Amino acid sequence: MKTHLKTFAFCAALIGFTSCNANNKKPKLYAEHTVEHEIEKKKNDKEPNKQFIKVALLLDTSNSMDGLIDQAKAQLWDIVNELSYAKCGTNKPNLQIALYEYGNDNLNGDEGYIKQVLAFSDDLDDISKELFSLTTNGGEEYCGQVIQTSLNQLNWGKNPDDLKLIFIAGNEAFTQGKVNYQDATTNANEKDVTVNTIFCGNYRQGISSKWQAGAQLTKGDYMAIEQNTKTVHIASPYDDTILILNKKLNNTYVTYGSKGQRKMEMQAEQDKNAAGYSKANAVSRSVSKSSHLYKNKSWDLVDAEEMDEVVISDLTDDALPAELKGKSTEEIKGYIDIKRKEREDIQNEIQELNAKRKVYISKQKTEGNNGLENAMTNAIKAQAQKKNYTWK
Repeated sequence: MKTHLKTFAFCAALIGFTSCNANNKKPKLYAEHTVEHEIEKKKNDKEPNKQFIKVALLLDTSNSMDGLIDQAKAQLWDIVNELSYAKCGTNKPNLQIALYEYGNDNLNGDEGYIKQVLAFSDDLDDISKELFSLTTNGGEEYCGQVIQTSLNQLNWGKNPDDLKLIFIAGNEAFTQGKVNYQDATTNANEKDVTVNTIFCGNYRQGISSKWQAGAQLTKGDYMAIEQNTKTVHIASPYDDTILILNKKLNNTYVTYGSKGQRKMEMQAEQDKNAAGYSKANAVSRSVSKSSHLYKNKSWDLVDAEEMDEVVISDLTDDALPAELKGKSTEEIKGYIDIKRKEREDIQNEIQELNAKRKVYISKQKTEGNNGLENAMTNAIKAQAQKKNYTWK
């Protein structure tokens, strides 16, 4: 009888997990000291976090949208940084961003003047590169069709803990095109995707042209911004030190494979693109690079080994950088360990300085700054709470 009571009490203790916790922990029905438990524990410790924040950004690239594209380029890293503070239970969720452009005469009219610029990706350098490649030109803006296209083409997954969001920004009527926005948002609901609308112009005009209705059908947020407002970058006393640390951080990357050198050059190029807007924006990118969201397993041996992307002993000399050619497996692993420790120390230092920077900036900010950034981060936080995400 006592055994039955203990079993019942144990099972009852498992009830009441939040949605985030449900996928993070699996009950162990065997003793803590068994061999099986140790194997399972090591396996779970190695497993990556399963939760994702998936954001599809649908940007109108018609003639009048130069200001919107500039805001997206200038504010990407602040948005990424805000998302890096999210937690799902005890885990930090992964981030994937997809990018579409629509309403541009240079695009295929038979496909609704819509282009998938980038499918869901966690490669932040690729995301930055594609944003900076966008140009504007006049065209037809079919909101319903671009929403439906993103729902059809992207891998949204079926994890109920994932936060799946569409942000569509533009300034023409939401009702244009052959795909009814109500049908598109109904399909979004079926995929557990929330549609958020950002009207570039007068708030009331956005309501009358159905941008608010488009958001309400999925319980998303409707927002209106002035797209031609310049992004406000606030300098801080910590910026110069963070930028120096960023240069040191770049030196911890160890290229491998056919695209290693090219991706390292892209990393430097995106540093330069960020700095092109302001020193403060370059600092924001440096902070992003110090977070768990900035991973480069496809070309960096430090990330690749940690994430089990490669087996060091399988790499040939052709795949290695000059400093590791002819080295033994043990020597290569030792070198990677040194670089990993250097990187962790630098990232921790940047994060500590950024904590002070955030406090400083919060005291300098005024209401109404940075339309796209504020619109997106406020909506994401509000909708994340419904799935028990928290912000540290």
